[in-house]
Amino acid sequence: MNVSNPEPMLSPDELERRLLEIGAERYHNLHPFHRLLHDGKLNRGQVQAWALNRYYYQCRIPAKDASLLARLPTTDLRREWRRRLVDHDGEGTAPGGVERWLRLTGGLGLDNNYVMSLEGLLPGTRFAVDAYVNFVRERTVLEAVASSLTEMFSGKIISERVAGMLRNYDFVDADTLSYFTPRLTQAPLDVAFALDYVKAHAKTRLEQQGVLDALRFKCDLLWAQLDALHFAYVAPGLPPPGAFRP
Repeated sequence: MNVSNPEPMLSPDELERRLLEIGAERYHNLHPFHRLLHDGKLNRGQVQAWALNRYYYQCRIPAKDASLLARLPTTDLRREWRRRLVDHDGEGTAPGGVERWLRLTGGLGLDNNYVMSLEGLLPGTRFAVDAYVNFVRERTVLEAVASSLTEMFSGKIISERVAGMLRNYDFVDADTLSYFTPRLTQAPLDVAFALDYVKAHAKTRLEQQGVLDALRFKCDLLWAQLDALHFAYVAPGLPPPGAFRP
């Protein structure tokens, strides 16, 4: 965007439409690795590699949410965002998303002490996830909230993933994939808040562009994680030194 000659302001509905277009073009359900995963074309070791590396993303979500929570200016906003921490960390009475992801890695036959040690993590995974945590910590509250809007597209990918994996892999069952069930109700609540927030608080064309760029950035880092997995475990199949080897 030319800052000296900015484009006209988008209406809230047009801003939402542009966000949806970004997801349609860039969301990682389109990545070849995910197509292989959902269609039952990966072997057990490749699915293990996906789950192990995805654990790092899952366990760092509370860290990025906590960093944003500390910067939110009102009680209502902090209360809303704190719910995300509970969703992922749990609150002692029911498992959160991180614990449920460990049920997935354990169900796939991985030792969860090894998973939590992060010893087998791909460098590309670490760099991409750390970039997300740093983005949320360092950018404006508006951009940080906007970066969460990949959840606008997560319902479809979760439904495809669970159905495809249960249909195609005899080494997974509904309990192994129990992480995903609560996300079908949690994610829409998160999206409703975040989408309303960015539509109301992006008050200049430059801020609207920041919202769009934040979502592109988040889509890109999710894509980059799958690039790393595909290179290491599918083609050419070259895991780097120290990485998990099935």
